[in-house]
Amino acid sequence: MQDREQGDSSECPVKTPFIKSSPGSPCAFTSFRETPRRKRTTKGSWVRFGLQQTPYIDYAEGVYRYRFQSPIMVDRDGFLTSSDFGLSSHLNLPNNYGDVHVGFYNGDGYNKAEANDQKGFQVRASLRPLAGVAIAKGWRVTGYWNTDHVAKDQKKDRWLVDTTFEHPYVNLGFTYLEATNQASPGAAEVKPRDFSIWVTPRTTFGLEALIRYDELKPNKDLNQKQKRTIFGVAYWFSFGHGVVAALMADTTREKFDNYTPAKSDNKNYALHTLLNF
Repeated sequence: MQDREQGDSSECPVKTPFIKSSPGSPCAFTSFRETPRRKRTTKGSWVRFGLQQTPYIDYAEGVYRYRFQSPIMVDRDGFLTSSDFGLSSHLNLPNNYGDVHVGFYNGDGYNKAEANDQKGFQVRASLRPLAGVAIAKGWRVTGYWNTDHVAKDQKKDRWLVDTTFEHPYVNLGFTYLEATNQASPGAAEVKPRDFSIWVTPRTTFGLEALIRYDELKPNKDLNQKQKRTIFGVAYWFSFGHGVVAALMADTTREKFDNYTPAKSDNKNYALHTLLNF
């Protein structure tokens, strides 16, 4: 049974690469919830087992809604996966002060078979520090931690901090991530760093802009950097009846510094569309 209560951000068609929530998709899951008369959890709280969305990407794309142009930094750069098989629980804090999502997952993602007995633990906690202040209630601060192993004695850890602000005329966000990887069991640890900053100025008649900058340092001990700049203009159509559509013209530029062998810079122009119903 899928749980679509207010406060549950799991709207699969918008947040995942699949449109329908069918068996085998990232949104096929079993959901368990306590009956309302017991009142032990807040509205929007649940427990799920099965193939489901992981704690961070689904949450982040509830604010950053341009996945149809490009995944968010942690997904595009390969640090996190949007869905996986596991057992997780979500709790909404009272009075809209935030939420917590915690779970155990296979760790290989929805598009890979389970490789071994290693499991990943993920937890995200998001707070609205000024939920009671009208002009500042759209501000959220998030912490996320993922500890996992590709194989025994082969680390794959990630942690990040995130802050976002939502307003009728602008959404903006900043994410900073650190990771620990090992190429093989017992190998030296490699520690990448990644950050992303973005802003989407908005109008009341559907016209929006996207300005985003990502910077990846694949190894903190080296001077290599990958810099990505995205700029686009979008129009969001208002059809009602649950139909969401958008048209976006955008450009993406990627620059690679101090790579050996050298990597060529990239510049792409694109026209993206979204239709969801």
